[in-house]
Amino acid sequence: MLNAIDPAKARRESMRWAILLTLNNARPIGAHEVLILSTIQGIYPDVTALELRRELDYLADRCLLEIKRDPSGPWTADLTRLGVDIVEYTVDCQPGIARPAKYF
Repeated sequence: MLNAIDPAKARRESMRWAILLTLNNARPIGAHEVLILSTIQGIYPDVTALELRRELDYLADRCLLEIKRDPSGPWTADLTRLGVDIVEYTVDCQPGIARPAKYF
């Protein structure tokens, strides 16, 4: 069972890639978490705000994006230089993000 697919892991990693793509399209302004959440819900309709924040925090820990946490609650996020390089296939992507293989 070494090659069994873990659906939760696949979902997390795919969601991370979708978040990066969303933020790449929001450059140079960045995006409010509500915009990111509604975009991700187009792929995973049952995704929650907490689940999104977990993945945003993961990507921030990897220095792929910066999060601005408003004291009143909402978050905004923007890609870092490394996040842009990941999206543009300029650098290798480490495990944890389901970036598709470059085909072009």
